[in-house]
Amino acid sequence: MIRLAANLGYLFTERPLIERIAAAATAGFPAVEVQLPYDQAPSAIRGELAAHSLTVLGVNTPPSASGEAGVAAVPGREREFAVLFARALDYVTAIGGCQIHCLAGTVPPHQRPAAEMTFVRNLQQAADAAAQKGITLLIEPLNTRDRPDYFLTRAEQAADIIAKVERANVRIQFDFYHAQIMGGDLIRRFEHCFPVVGHVQVAAVPSRREPDEGEVNYPEIFAALEQAGYGGWVGCEYRPRGGTEEGLGWARRYGVVPK
Repeated sequence: MIRLAANLGYLFTERPLIERIAAAATAGFPAVEVQLPYDQAPSAIRGELAAHSLTVLGVNTPPSASGEAGVAAVPGREREFAVLFARALDYVTAIGGCQIHCLAGTVPPHQRPAAEMTFVRNLQQAADAAAQKGITLLIEPLNTRDRPDYFLTRAEQAADIIAKVERANVRIQFDFYHAQIMGGDLIRRFEHCFPVVGHVQVAAVPSRREPDEGEVNYPEIFAALEQAGYGGWVGCEYRPRGGTEEGLGWARRYGVVPK
């Protein structure tokens, strides 16, 4: 059975972050991912999660001091990544989560060979620290239309990097929205990468709205996930067409029923 989790960076954004937790529970979600909760005290987030009996999945590494979304693959900024990652690890542990998405960052073409080595070394060190606390690291390929010059762009590239990292707790965050834009052939590519997939996310293509429109047949995708034996969560990382609750009709068949 497909299990849906609300990404609170995208859903229920009509409310402050702390209030989105209750809204997700009321809408019928059993789990959430919180992305960038760092302006909230971990105790406040954990208290809300407990009050509504929600599972929390993970967070993203924090933005850099200059606001960049990730530096894990940026040569020369290894020390900065270590500081950002330590903050994420402390936070996710404090709220009872289990995953950290380590954003690679943007890298100009001439730096890409060095960037891969930087990314591998950073992930090795971060994975060793995370393993001591039972945390999985996720790396997510992002499409170059939305994120020009982002270092990690294809699931196959992510799988190759994971093989070089050689740590069991480093996995792919396979976002079907990004994967469709970066080559399509979704079911075959997911099956190929499945041994190293740790989390899945969805949104319509090209609109990034609810996954009930556009060019991706999500009922078939979800059937393929079940057939492959995927037992993890499916993160709903889309921008609602209107109010979040009004757009959740598509999720009813997957157990998201208002309380």
